Amino acid sequence: MKKVSVVILNWNGAEMLRTFLPSVVKYTNTALAEVCVADNGSTDNSTDLLVSEFPDVRLIYLKENYGFAEGYNKVMDYVNTEYVVLLNSDVEVTEGWIEPVLSYMESHKDVAACQPKILSYKDKSQFEYAGASGGFIDRYGYPFCRGRVFDSLEYDNAQYDTPMEIFWASGAAMFVRRSVYNEVGGLDSKFFAHMEEIDLCWRLLSRGYRLMCIPESKVYHVGGATLKKENPRKTYLNFRNNLLMLYKNLPDDELRRVMLVRSLLDFIAVIFYVLKLDFSNAAAVIKAIRDYKTMRKDFSSLRKFNLNHTKVFKPKQKCNFSLILQSKVLGKTTYSQLVR
Repeated sequence: MKKVSVVILNWNGAEMLRTFLPSVVKYTNTALAEVCVADNGSTDNSTDLLVSEFPDVRLIYLKENYGFAEGYNKVMDYVNTEYVVLLNSDVEVTEGWIEPVLSYMESHKDVAACQPKILSYKDKSQFEYAGASGGFIDRYGYPFCRGRVFDSLEYDNAQYDTPMEIFWASGAAMFVRRSVYNEVGGLDSKFFAHMEEIDLCWRLLSRGYRLMCIPESKVYHVGGATLKKENPRKTYLNFRNNLLMLYKNLPDDELRRVMLVRSLLDFIAVIFYVLKLDFSNAAAVIKAIRDYKTMRKDFSSLRKFNLNHTKVFKPKQKCNFSLILQSKVLGKTTYSQLVR
């Protein structure tokens, strides 16, 4: 029986599949893993393409576009392997990308999820925004990576090639134990997209599991293929979901203090966009804050459930500094500078 299901969630991405699926088919060891495409109710020719050009790829039909989060939750009912890889449709994989991660997880049963080293498809010598060589968050919920701080991307000079415990694994290429994914409730479908993998990883850490980056495995990610950077919709989802994530997972003794500071920082973000005459993104942040306050009551039971099941309230991978202070004020633009 195969150990791994590599699942690509697709929605109207026929050209993306034609470009990137061949590498997944070529470099995925079929003795270990099956390659699946879960179609999120596409209306283009995606499914016809898969049937005609990729007959060996398993096609999973979903009834509608459930979004990234709920789409993968639905997929878990269709696979029965021990591990599932959540793989974006715009990722090119490399030879032997499965084996190092699978080997590590097989020998470390307390590791719930892993990611490979993620480099940019557009410049393969540079780290990619969404994950790089493993993700972390600061005191106020701002994410960063080994290899990426805000929009500052480092070049890969093997400086982050050591396997390392991380706070979050990128949803662009996440290996996860299927049983543990289901145990903690999977991705939060109310997020729809953005921040949902960080929220999932926080819950995994709080239950006492570990997360790792295994850089021996390497992939290349286009990034921003669905929503371009600075798209107001993306800005809205990132700000709203980040606030919801903090509310769901922060312990009582931190929540009020962190949210007070975040209110100030989010106000500064609005001013920043206004000064750039980027009124669409300023409005997106305001709407995100307003909708967070409206939605918060619907998350109170989830917050209570999370805290009642938490074993580790302050994961060691959560950094106790302000990323904005360290990066925007003090000029530290690399992971190595931040953690020195």
